[in-house]
Amino acid sequence: MEREHAGFISDGKRLTDVMGQTLTEKILADHLVEGELTPGEEIGIEIDQVLAQDTTGTMVWLQFEALDLDEVQTELAAQYCDHQTYQFDFKNTDDHRFLRSAAGTYGAYFSRPGNGICHNVHKENFAAPGKTLLGSDSHTPTPGGLGELAIGAGGLDIAVAMGGGAYYVEMPEVVNVKLEGELPEWATAKDIVLEMLRRLSVKGGVGKVFEYTGDGAASLTVPERTTITNMGTELGATSSIFETDEKTKDYLERQGRGDEYVEITADEDADYADEVVIDLGDLEPLIAKPSMPDNVVPVREVAGEKVEQVIVGSCTNGGYEDVLPAAKMVKGREVAKHLEMIVAPGSKQAGEMLARQGWTAEMMAAGVNVSEATCGPCIGIGHVPASDSVSLRTFNRNFEGRSGIEDDSVFLCSPEVAAAAALKGEIVDPRDLADELGDLEAPGIELPEKYDGSKSDLITPENAIDDELIKGPNIGAVPLKDPLAADIQGEALLHMEDNITTDHIIPATSDILKFRSNIERLSEFTLSRVDDTFAQRAKDSDGGVLVAGENYGQGSSREHAAMCPMYLGIEAVFAQSFARIHKANLFNFGIVPLTIDEETYEKLDKGDNIEIVDDVAEAVRSGAEEFTIRVNDDWEATTSLKASERERKILAAGGKLSWTKQQYESDSGAAPADD
Repeated sequence: MEREHAGFISDGKRLTDVMGQTLTEKILADHLVEGELTPGEEIGIEIDQVLAQDTTGTMVWLQFEALDLDEVQTELAAQYCDHQTYQFDFKNTDDHRFLRSAAGTYGAYFSRPGNGICHNVHKENFAAPGKTLLGSDSHTPTPGGLGELAIGAGGLDIAVAMGGGAYYVEMPEVVNVKLEGELPEWATAKDIVLEMLRRLSVKGGVGKVFEYTGDGAASLTVPERTTITNMGTELGATSSIFETDEKTKDYLERQGRGDEYVEITADEDADYADEVVIDLGDLEPLIAKPSMPDNVVPVREVAGEKVEQVIVGSCTNGGYEDVLPAAKMVKGREVAKHLEMIVAPGSKQAGEMLARQGWTAEMMAAGVNVSEATCGPCIGIGHVPASDSVSLRTFNRNFEGRSGIEDDSVFLCSPEVAAAAALKGEIVDPRDLADELGDLEAPGIELPEKYDGSKSDLITPENAIDDELIKGPNIGAVPLKDPLAADIQGEALLHMEDNITTDHIIPATSDILKFRSNIERLSEFTLSRVDDTFAQRAKDSDGGVLVAGENYGQGSSREHAAMCPMYLGIEAVFAQSFARIHKANLFNFGIVPLTIDEETYEKLDKGDNIEIVDDVAEAVRSGAEEFTIRVNDDWEATTSLKASERERKILAAGGKLSWTKQQYESDSGAAPADD
């Protein structure tokens, strides 16, 4: 359904001018249903579009079913099958059939396995300036390069939004990233976001939206912009966004969607919380060393490192415009004999266009293996590196073990750096390789006259195949938690370091991913990358609590990282700080997220008995912000709970599904409120 928001003039072509606002504030104000746009305060916003992918989507639709709703209420919903496209187990294929049936039953688009990665296909077909998008994948902010305010969230938040409920989030600070000048030869958009990570770290964007402005931003094409907004997730940002301009309009016209263009910019006197200035002319080819995206150095600093695998692709650098430079570089040459180079286009559209123009044949002739359009190797499904080897990838994450092997050594770089390494057989600055070869030119960025790939794998709601849900034997029920208890006491089953990722909590490798629809089975792998005895110890202890350092739960939006600990009886997590999406997921599944200071963290240990002294349920309901814990009946410390009134009600009810169902039932059949 098409909605008209208060911020649009009657023809819907541009936002009205409200002086002093950032671009982010304009879109949020246009969709605001509750709260005020004050940083740190909770706001509720109306969602125009939602997306889900196949490893999170099953739970999204099972939760949507549990809400007893008849059809999607947002303007658009899209279900993509991009992670498990190889269907190495009937469980994967059953999931895809279930997702197809859910899309048909409730009124969503369905993108068949092999059609491409959700972010790429959504950018090509649906992303639009001024819209809001909520997706059950952490890289949902990708369409920010088109002026869409897109946010990653847990699956239960998607289900509620799809049912017409508002999405609630703390109003972020808006940071102006002022890009000046133009990129020199061999420097790319990937180097811009790697420079952001080098400066700010994986925690530098928590609670923020990065708004890119300046003549440097205007010089970038939409695909370059979406590379940056995609990897804003690695900064921990709520979202990243660019103003729209003639290049936005041009891109939409090339996609055949020029009528969706909306001019939307920040006011000249917009008030930003902070500013980051990057002179694009100063940038050089950069690379992220293992095993964190912010471990960034100039390529020349690690030049000479032997490489055995090179992969160009993923939702970050898998577009036509990303693969083309690598294809141009290897044309007429051969990749080094001791390595494998793989190209995995981000969408079938990109792959089809490259094939029709002859570039696929050129890459194959150079010794490149062209793969299906899939997330695959980014999450350790297919093309797993060899033991004790170096892999260069154009992906967004290189967390330890994410590639599918624990002793991996994965570097992140641009397609140009990746192709240069494939030709040389070792890490090399492409500028130096160009000097060495003499006839290697910087490929630059090139858009096609028209994006003309087939749409045959994108099934519209009008052409739905199924009208009832089809559940295979591996698709289980949504687990529910009892209301919050007065007493929380248990053993500290783990004491973890900083930056524990959702890949640590619930790995996404092929042997585990197939159980995403079966929480009972999936829970057996909980925190196995930290301690492979954890799940059994949690069962034997009838639950317990967890202790962690800074930025606990960074990475993917997968709600399973909260759902599985809940299923195992975890009542609370004590951490120095939490990643945004994971903290929301903890609330959604009734686990109490309590913040501790560094002294308490250092003093606590695995095996400690931790008791929350307060009546927890009453304290949560009454708005208490401080909770006292008693450790081993020996010493006490103060912890804090930062939560809105709405989050406290969700926590007290035992999670968001229980709370939303209560609200829905009390409203006598109206769409579920979330307040």
